[in-house]
Amino acid sequence: MIERYDSPEISDIWSPFNKFKTYLDVEVALLNALEGKRIPKGIVSTIVEKARVNPERIEEIEKITRHDVIAFCTSITENLPDEISKYFHFGCTSSDIIDTATNLQIKKSVGLIIKQLNKLQENLLNKAQETKYIIAMGRSHGMHAEPMSFGQKFLSLYAEIKRRHQELLHFYENELTGQLSGAVGNYTVLTPEIEKEAIESLGLKVEPVSTQIIPRDYITKLVSINAQIASCLERLAVEIRLLHHSDINEIYEGFSKGQKGSSTMPHKKNPISAENITGISRVIKSHLSIALENQVLWHERDISHSSAERLFLPDNLGLLFYALKRMSSTVDNLVINKDKIQQKVFGQYKYISSFVMHKLIEENDNSREEIYAITQKASFESKTKEEFFEIIRNSGKFKNTDFNSFEILDETSLRNTFLDHVNSVFTRAQK
Repeated sequence: MIERYDSPEISDIWSPFNKFKTYLDVEVALLNALEGKRIPKGIVSTIVEKARVNPERIEEIEKITRHDVIAFCTSITENLPDEISKYFHFGCTSSDIIDTATNLQIKKSVGLIIKQLNKLQENLLNKAQETKYIIAMGRSHGMHAEPMSFGQKFLSLYAEIKRRHQELLHFYENELTGQLSGAVGNYTVLTPEIEKEAIESLGLKVEPVSTQIIPRDYITKLVSINAQIASCLERLAVEIRLLHHSDINEIYEGFSKGQKGSSTMPHKKNPISAENITGISRVIKSHLSIALENQVLWHERDISHSSAERLFLPDNLGLLFYALKRMSSTVDNLVINKDKIQQKVFGQYKYISSFVMHKLIEENDNSREEIYAITQKASFESKTKEEFFEIIRNSGKFKNTDFNSFEILDETSLRNTFLDHVNSVFTRAQK
């Protein structure tokens, strides 16, 4: 990860030192499960006392062995007496250690991401509640449609993030597995009972069917959930960018003291966070195609997935953490231009066409097509609300309709009409 987008909380988990430290944790869990059964008692305490994780030494050995797990094991066992060292890495294969350790790293990372999801959910809901009764122009195809609660924009994204949170939490609690099954998963030396004891002590579930590796569909599922989270972040980011337009001017990102929007135009305030998150989201989503490719390996296993995972997994988790944290702050500091938002509702009238059309349908025997055509003509040809109703009256089709019952749509009646059910939607979304 380049420094600009680095999140130390995640990158520390994926650092060389912590990777090999996690390898050691898996090896020690296996030794604990073996001690007194297949290996003598007292082995584990000696290894734990003398074992030292030294990434520089591992790299030095790997230049000769061209095998990272052998280099790791050698770096540990060269500091142990022969009668002890021979039991290190007993009965397992490299992928037992790598895949189990990788899932432990994933679990720590996802745990931190879940906390950021919780924070963003909270901020979106707070912003939705704060803007619930701001009446705004909803848009369809980018065009003014009908008035709505401005807060419902944030509520929709809150509900989407809530769904992704539930999916990620389920993955975190149920789909992170470990294995200690040996070459091609055949338990030649180790047993399922020893594996179960070791893996459960690490806080993982046992992989039901390992093939020397843990199947990669788990990682694809994680990356898929993360890609959907990224899409949600991008949806929010694009909404902020659109409403941030100078000629729309409904919201803008908080602008800190000393911040500058342009090297040559001092007046500018740009939606830089939303633009940044849009780009980051594209990178996160691109990882899904790699994860899908990694599912398809030769026979029981190969290592074509390995190089790709070393690159994209830390980036995927680190960038998602970064984007969630930045978006949470962006939402919290959004400036809402309430007067500008509501002026677009109170300063026009043609959005009442649907409301009027349905009232006419309810009160008259004319066909829907006829009423639609008359209401559309009034919308297209009128320049004032009075002209709108005059055109409908002059059609001569609604002689029994009392237009006074819905002709005067003041601020109060507009709110009652278009925000009448907003509380029901908010209540439902929070269940």
